[in-house]
Amino acid sequence: MDGNLRAVVVQACHNSRTDSPGSTCNEYDSAGQAVVWHREFLVEYLKLILKDFTSHMQHDKRLPEPDSVSAAHSARVAEFIRQRIAAAGGSISFAEYMQHALYAPGLGYYVAGTSKFGEAGDFVTAPEMSSVFGRVLARQAAEVLAATEGGAVFEFGAGSGRLAADILRALHELGELPLRYDILEVSADLRERQERLLRSEVPELTRLVNWVDAPPAEFPGVVIANEVLDAFPVERFRRTADGVQQLRVASHGESFEVVAADAPGMLRDAVAVIERDLGYALPPGYESEVSLGLREWVAGLGSALRQGVAFLFDYGVSRREYYAPGRDGGWLRCHFRHHAHNDALVLPGIQDITAWVDFTAVAEAAVANGLEVAGFAPQALFLMGGGLDLELQSLESLPAKKQLELSAQVKNLALPGAMGENFKCMALRRGDVKVPSAFRLTDRTHTL
Repeated sequence: MDGNLRAVVVQACHNSRTDSPGSTCNEYDSAGQAVVWHREFLVEYLKLILKDFTSHMQHDKRLPEPDSVSAAHSARVAEFIRQRIAAAGGSISFAEYMQHALYAPGLGYYVAGTSKFGEAGDFVTAPEMSSVFGRVLARQAAEVLAATEGGAVFEFGAGSGRLAADILRALHELGELPLRYDILEVSADLRERQERLLRSEVPELTRLVNWVDAPPAEFPGVVIANEVLDAFPVERFRRTADGVQQLRVASHGESFEVVAADAPGMLRDAVAVIERDLGYALPPGYESEVSLGLREWVAGLGSALRQGVAFLFDYGVSRREYYAPGRDGGWLRCHFRHHAHNDALVLPGIQDITAWVDFTAVAEAAVANGLEVAGFAPQALFLMGGGLDLELQSLESLPAKKQLELSAQVKNLALPGAMGENFKCMALRRGDVKVPSAFRLTDRTHTL
């Protein structure tokens, strides 16, 4: 973030805070109307994001060649999948293919010991990009912990452990350390990496960290899931004039191909729900995907959270955007060596396979399981409403090189061409806890 954008952000929040004693940038006035940021801020912000609009993700069909070790591992995963296809009679659902490619014991992308995060991996997550992300999220977590007795933090899939370290460090500075910090991690390799990083960076706080095999029951506090939902195996489907087909995966020599079959009842029902919500039938030939495991995951979250807020971060859109006429083909995205593409049938076991999130489905599942949607916003606006300006107050005191590094990090987190618009945050709450202050700047729940 260059100096003039930082100045606009900080000044806008400062002006809002001085409107009334004790007010904040996100506060509601006595009439119940949200205190909006000044028009000059919005104008300047739009000018700057248009000027600085860039894309940091390469959409390139010419993927890098894997090294010999990676290629050998992918061959083993492919053979494992071919065996499963043969055992199933010639084809498996795309969801099963994705499950094997990502999670096959000892082989899948997320459970094998390969680098996934950062420059040496295949993609960069927000916590890896900058500690600012974790520090702003910690400010929101602190609000929840202050309102819950015996409050703890529970993180699904902690990646490298970077986010946990940043949150714990910031909560310690804010004087709102949780009773404990639980991590559910399916990869033994990642768990070891998380433990090493935490012991190195926050050794005095590792006493709070526990690795668990299942979500805790009757949990009070904060739940965090950063880029978890996009990794759920999805079913692929094709709408036809006569009904719905399931897109499956079959072997084709040494590679794989897509074949179609009549959709099972569960998939037909899911497409019917989508069409009923849209108000029209998808056109013949339309292809997309649906995450059938999402509802069960949210139900588990609803059972676990007794009081508190769950913060879910992922790239995704509303259902109407997800299944819009112009999105024929779906929202699959694969990542290999920082190249993004949509061919999930290549490089099994050594590339990430994801699908954007239908956040309308998340909201429906939440409400059905006793949770309330407390807010829904793009990552950029969540960060701005959640304390980004406070984290940037020391920017001018940093050495020039550090200023440039932090500016670049914040741009990647907040600009639309990077993560700012495509990545969303949805907050789900239960019990007597306030709406997180980050959503008082903007809340797009009504768009779901």
